[in-house]
Amino acid sequence: MLVLKKEDMIKSFSMREAIDADKEALSLYSAGKASVPLRTNIEVPKNHGQSLYMPAYVDGQKDALGIKIVSVYPENIEKNLPSVPATMIVLDPKTGMVSACLDGTHLTQLRTGAVQGAATELLSRKEAKIGALIGTGGQAEAQLEAMLTVRALEEVRIFDINFERASAFAKEMSRQFSATIRPTKTSQECVEGADIITSVTTSKQATFSAEWIKKGAHVNGVGAYTPEMCEIPRELVKKADIVIFDTMAGVLEEAGDFISPLKDGYVQRADYHGELGQLVNGELMGRTNDEQITLFKTVGSAVLDVVVAAKIVEKAKDKQLGIEV
Repeated sequence: MLVLKKEDMIKSFSMREAIDADKEALSLYSAGKASVPLRTNIEVPKNHGQSLYMPAYVDGQKDALGIKIVSVYPENIEKNLPSVPATMIVLDPKTGMVSACLDGTHLTQLRTGAVQGAATELLSRKEAKIGALIGTGGQAEAQLEAMLTVRALEEVRIFDINFERASAFAKEMSRQFSATIRPTKTSQECVEGADIITSVTTSKQATFSAEWIKKGAHVNGVGAYTPEMCEIPRELVKKADIVIFDTMAGVLEEAGDFISPLKDGYVQRADYHGELGQLVNGELMGRTNDEQITLFKTVGSAVLDVVVAAKIVEKAKDKQLGIEV
């Protein structure tokens, strides 16, 4: 079995490769070539934790099979341990034997940044110059890298409810990327006039106002992943010309910012146009002019994990990275 740490994975696989892998994964998913059971959530009340299991099988040019195990143990912080540890197990689709074990936390950050990058590449205006990123948590760096990978942005504005945190993040990211990266004190300053806006928070209320979004902008909702969470304003959900999801079933099951307006009758089911995989497959029309506002929502899917993980393992073997056990 090959064991890959975060450092091995970074050396093996770029954000550009992850974006292309995510497109392939969602293409196969929308074409009905993936089996993705609902994730299993096991409560561990004695230790105030949860253990979640996310399996998938993809029937592609190269098959992919695996399961991601994610635990949520908030009290781990007091023990100097990650509060959301994750591990990815890759199996050989031909034999069912475990073939690799990967850092699931890095995998999640990579494939989630990449799916936003894929949507941004397919839906935003090619000449986009100004980006906005709301939220500076564990997902933020990959989200920033993905935006900068697919568009030649000159400036990216950063907003967080804690300005010091936004400033520290912007300073650190300025060392890594060539674009101007600057913190903002309000979400309005962050998103007003921006061409690409990405919100990656666990907020239960909208992180910006729809009236601040200019014509032609592309917006990504990445953070909210429960029916109680809501970072995208419902006014924007209604106002957007094109609304695309990573998976229709996942978003309508988990994302409060899209479940609630539909349930209330504020929008109709027909206002949700389809899946990113359908766009990749040419079944849906994307942006057709520079005035349209496009909106993408992702809640994640194990199909992304297994496809990206399988490709990372393949590249790592080619580069002789990782440890065989």
